[in-house]
Parts: sequence; C-alpha cells; structure tokens
Amino acid sequence: MALAASLFLRQSQSLVMTPQLMQSIQLLQMTHFELNQFIEQEVEKNPLLEIAPADDGGGGGPSDHILVNDDRGPAESMGNEDAGQPDLYDNATMGSAGDASETFDGGLDNVFPDDAGPRAADAPELIGQWKSMPGSEAGEGYDLDDFVAARKTLRDILNEQIPFALASPVDRLIAQHLVDQLDDAGYLQGNIAETALKLAKPVAEVERVLASLQQLEPHGVFARSLSECLALQLKALDRLDPAMAALVGNLELLARRDFATLKKLCGVGEEDLLDMLAEIRKLDPKPGTRYETGASEAVVPDIIVRAAPDGSWHIELNADTLPRVLVNRDYYANVSSRTRRDSEDHGFLNECLQTANWLTRSLDQRARTIMKVATEIVRQQDAFLMHGVDHLRPLNLKTVADAIKMHESTVSRVTSNKYMLTPRGLFELKYFFTVSIGSAEGGDSHSAESVRHRIRAMITQEDPAAVLSDDDIVDALRKGGVDLARRTVAKYREAMNIPSSVQRRREKRALARATAS
Repeated sequence: MALAASLFLRQSQSLVMTPQLMQSIQLLQMTHFELNQFIEQEVEKNPLLEIAPADDGGGGGPSDHILVNDDRGPAESMGNEDAGQPDLYDNATMGSAGDASETFDGGLDNVFPDDAGPRAADAPELIGQWKSMPGSEAGEGYDLDDFVAARKTLRDILNEQIPFALASPVDRLIAQHLVDQLDDAGYLQGNIAETALKLAKPVAEVERVLASLQQLEPHGVFARSLSECLALQLKALDRLDPAMAALVGNLELLARRDFATLKKLCGVGEEDLLDMLAEIRKLDPKPGTRYETGASEAVVPDIIVRAAPDGSWHIELNADTLPRVLVNRDYYANVSSRTRRDSEDHGFLNECLQTANWLTRSLDQRARTIMKVATEIVRQQDAFLMHGVDHLRPLNLKTVADAIKMHESTVSRVTSNKYMLTPRGLFELKYFFTVSIGSAEGGDSHSAESVRHRIRAMITQEDPAAVLSDDDIVDALRKGGVDLARRTVAKYREAMNIPSSVQRRREKRALARATAS
C-alpha cells in the first residue's frame, strides 16, 4: 500500500476545560464563607464589580430564591462628582452662622468630647466597612464582640500560674520546656529523661518540677496517660482513696465492664463501685480542650424548607448566603469613552467587563443549580420531613442527577458543605444520601440511617433482664422487614459507640441490683 500526503477537512467536537469553566466548577462547591472571600478578592481586582449592601432593595430580581444580579443605576456617574457643588468660601460667607461653624470646625469637641453631639460620618458609604469611623457609633453595624479581649490559651493560663508555683528561675525554665511539650488536650508528650538530658539537670529535679506543675489548673494537665489525668483530678477533689486509685489504674477492665474483677481489686461492693464509676464519668479526660482557640464558624443554612398551607413544602434559598454583585456599567462607559480603543487601558476595561459578566452569570447559575438539587431532595425525602428519621428513604447521587438532568459530579459538588434547614432540624445535604438496605419481604428498601436509628432505639428500650444480642437484633429487624447481616449490625453498633451485649448486661444488671437494694 502506497503512502501519500493528502489534505482533509474534518469537523469534530471536544470539551475543553477553560479557566472560567474550572472556576465555575469551584464556585459550585464553595461554602458561603469561601464564596464571600472569593468575591471580595474579585472586587479588589476588578474596578467594575461592587457588592451591594444587604438592605439594598434595588438588587431584587424575579425571585428572592435566586441570586440577584443587577447593574448599578445611572444615578451616580463618575464624571459628575464635582458638578453643582458650591465653593468652600461661598458656604462660609453666604450661609448662616451654623453652616459656617460646621464648615470651619468651630466646635469644642476636642475640649469637651463627652458633651458633643453626634458627629457626622466622614464617608457614609464606608460605615459598613469601618465601624471605628466617626458617625458609626450607633446603628445596626455596631458589634460589641469587636472590642472583647482575645481568648486566653492553655499556655497563657499556665504561664500566669507558674510564677506563683515556682520561685526559682531554674525551675521556671524547666517548667517552660515542659509547657512547650503539651498537646492540645493538656497531656505531656515529651520524655522526662530527654528533657533532663537537654537541660543538663537530674531527672529527679525535672520530676519535682513536673509534680508542682501537675497541681496547676485546670486539674489534670501535664498528665502522661489517661489514668494519671483522672488521678490528678480525683486528688484535687480529695477523692483519690486506695479503692479509687485501683479503679483508675485498671481502666481496661472498666472498659470491658468487668465489674466482678474490679470489685475484688478495689475491695468494695457493687453499689460503691457504681458510685465510683459515676464520679469518674464527671471528670474531664481532656482538660486542655476547653481552652482551644480555633475559630469556630457558625453553620449558616443555604436552603430553608417550610411547610406550606396546602400540605406541600416551600423551598427557598437563604438570602443571607446569596452575594449581591453589581456591575457598574456607568463607570465603564465613562472611562471607556475617554480612552482610545487600541490602548491598553481600553483592553483592560473590556477584560474586566467580561470577567464581571461571567462572575454574575456563574453566581446566578450556582444559585439555580442548588435550588434544583434541593427541590429534588425534598421531593424524594417527603416522608422524612413529615414523619421523621424512620421514614428516611435510600437515595444516591444518580437518582437526583437523572431527575434534574445533570451529571452526578455536579450533584456531588452541590451537596458538599451545603446545609438545609427543615422543620426536623439542620442537616447537611449529604445526610439525605444513604446506602440502600434490602427488604426481607421483597418490598421497598430501607435507608441505612433509619436502620441505625432502629438499632439504637431497640438497645435503649431493652430489658436489663433480657439484653439483646446482635443475633436478636438481626431477628427483630428481619421481622420488621429489614434484611441485615449480623456483622453489619455489629459494625453499626460499634460506629454508634454502643457496647456489646455482654458489657451492657453486666452494667445494667449491676445498676438494677443497686437500685433494688
């Protein structure tokens, strides 16, 4: 077969991941806080973008449920800033004496600041961004939390107590090395021998300093194990007697609910053992976590579901999570008319306009996609909203994607870190997607979450004289129409931190005998 060069004209289609398409995908899976941060960065880079105030009624669109994308009105033109403004000298000479005092700062505010009246804001349009500006002291934007002192950390609390517990500068230096070896829970992670070698001090001296530090508050810090942490707290409460020390030293037996062996080791009766167990449960196994300084973000629902009068569900997007981005076309037209079309400034403005239009369209599409997914989820889980978790249906991404004619990956991005506020509570969208468990009678399948709820309810209501084993739970579920294997029941029980039937039987029988006596 001879080879020859030839020219052919072919037409083909291909999907290209442009930078704008990639950013649109990223916008879809952003949380409310991440989206606001991204928009603020875009507003800083793009002079044509503006963020409308939350109380701006001009940004309304066809529906409060969908993101509002509107253009700025022609009321404020950049070219007419100085038009119609009289001269400073005219204000001072032709106006009244009150106008002159306001113009020339003739007041005594600097001498008697407490007696001065309310001061006008220097830039009223920036009051929402700068709360310290004069004129913004009163109003809805005032937040007292902005002036609250920073929260103290665990190390701050300990450093305040060390000078009172240790008088020697050498001891304080050793104490600082030990403080640096604490983890977030307040446990000492370093090795005493290595610390002594590093500081060229005897191990006994480091142990002495450690013993003094273990008396600081919160009680239980500088412990090297859970047993030592509980023992330090009991010692501070004057409850570390020999029986309690034996109980704290055998926590593995307590975890197995081996009350018979614990009674022998502690030398107490069953009732006293249960009282000691109640005291241990009141202790804090991680005393340092109460001083964590990590910023906690409040969960803001993206979708709000309410019951409608006709028995259906009213679904809307939370207006607080919808950023209102405006495109200032007046500024574009004003500046564009002053630049040459072949200049770099004109090209920069065109690029900014395209970016602004793309951002508004992407935000609008994001809101509509979230609304579609949320509407389908509510339609699929109508029984859950009406009757509770027992009626939660099994659901997967493909079912929702096929119903709204979208890809599964799109639905997955929408449900990531998005929350829905329902009459049943606040749930992440992924909560409604659960594994399907087959029915024992060939009927409708069951949701894994509803099955876990049934298991938890059966164990909570079981009789202490007849504790349910995993096999008993399997039989009870099968009678209720749920076909589940024993190992799956054990896996669900362990995931819910529920002890085995042997451990529950020991604990409940001991509690029953103590109550009867």
